[in-house]
Amino acid sequence: MKHESTYLTPEIKLSCYEDHFFKSDVVFEHHMLIWFISGRTKIVQAEGVHHFQTGDIFLIPRNQPATILNYPKDGLPHKTVVMTLTTDRLRNFYSRLAVKAGSGPVAKIRSFRRHPLLESCLASLVPYFAVEGPFPPELAALKITEAISILRTLEPDLDSLLANFDDPHKVDLISFMEKNYMFNMPAETFGQLTGRSLTTFKRDFKKAFDTTPQRWLTHKRLELAHYQLTEQRKKPTDVCYETGFENLSHFSHAFKKQFGYSPSQLAAS
Repeated sequence: MKHESTYLTPEIKLSCYEDHFFKSDVVFEHHMLIWFISGRTKIVQAEGVHHFQTGDIFLIPRNQPATILNYPKDGLPHKTVVMTLTTDRLRNFYSRLAVKAGSGPVAKIRSFRRHPLLESCLASLVPYFAVEGPFPPELAALKITEAISILRTLEPDLDSLLANFDDPHKVDLISFMEKNYMFNMPAETFGQLTGRSLTTFKRDFKKAFDTTPQRWLTHKRLELAHYQLTEQRKKPTDVCYETGFENLSHFSHAFKKQFGYSPSQLAAS
């Protein structure tokens, strides 16, 4: 995989993947504002599957598990401008405003396809990636402030999301796991997202499900894979990556072990 990231500042980068395919399971520490220059991506979250391509602009909220699949398109690489809206930057922005975080909107991906104000803000950064020398930090601050201001203008209810600086608190384990089991993350990350240490997470998990996290996760992912193959008629390759498996070989082996036949055999039938 050939991946290049060119940084103007730690918060602003130009990201480029030139290979056929790249997959990652992530939980972003900060909100991410992304503008697509070329290529396409599929983002799987608990609340749905999102598809983005050239011209799309979208905001990925922090602390939300996601599977991200990046592809080139039309002979062009997967290329994006990424602006990280850090907690410190947002705290500074909202410190000047009488805004309080509330229950607000659900923390889900927001799409702003080809919005002229956001596109102009992010496109104006592109020429700077070709210029040698440091990017003025005061200019970076202005561009990030501009982006936040535009987002608030487009969707005023985003204040409840952007101005919420709470860390993940202890949540109902059964509800969370039933919603997010398809993301391939270590138990320690699941623990953090449910407000637990690794030891507490494993203890509470055993009490709730009467098995280990790995066994339960594998079983649930294979059940979801079987459903997607039979009811949704998806391809085994797509199912593999959307249900938390790292590669097709591992997926096929685990699937056949549980069901007695391979994903390709099921798809063919």
